Amino acid sequence: MGALLGRLPRLAGAPILVRSARGLRDRHGAVHAGSFLRDRAIIFDCCRAEFRRVFVHEVFHFAWLRSGNAVRLSWENLMRGELRAGARGELGWSAEWRKLALSAGDMESRSRRWREYCCESFCDTAAWLYSGVLRHDEFTLTGGFRIGRRVWFRETVESAQLRL
Repeated sequence: MGALLGRLPRLAGAPILVRSARGLRDRHGAVHAGSFLRDRAIIFDCCRAEFRRVFVHEVFHFAWLRSGNAVRLSWENLMRGELRAGARGELGWSAEWRKLALSAGDMESRSRRWREYCCESFCDTAAWLYSGVLRHDEFTLTGGFRIGRRVWFRETVESAQLRL
C-alpha cells in the first residue's frame, strides 16, 4: 500500500475508512467499489489484481468533490474538446459507458449525465496515471488524448495539494 500511496500527488484531509464487502451494487448494477463521501468511507468488492486501479479511482471521487467549480469546469472543457475532436475510448469502463450514453444535448446543457461522465473520466484518468497499472483492457482512449489529460493533471492537480 505504501508504494501505491507514494505514486499519488500530495493529498490532505481527514482519514478515509477503507473496508471490503461482498455483493456491492449501485443503481446500475454490480460495482468494484463505492465511495461514501459524507461518511468518508470506501468499500471494496474487487480482486487483488484490480485493487490499485480501483483504489485510486475511488480516492479521486473525494478529490473531485472538493476540487471546486473552477477545476471541475476546466476538466469539463478538456472533455468537451476531446469529444468535439472525435475522441473515442476512455481510461476505464465507468467513464466509457457513460460517454457512450451521452446524447447530443448533454454536453451543452451540462446535464446530470454529462457531469457524471466528467467525474468518472476524472477518476478513471487519475487511476490510469497513479495506480501503477500500465496496461488494462479498459484503457482504450487513444494516445494523443492521453497526453492532453496527463498535461492537465500535471498542471492542475500535481501543482496543488488536493483536499480530500
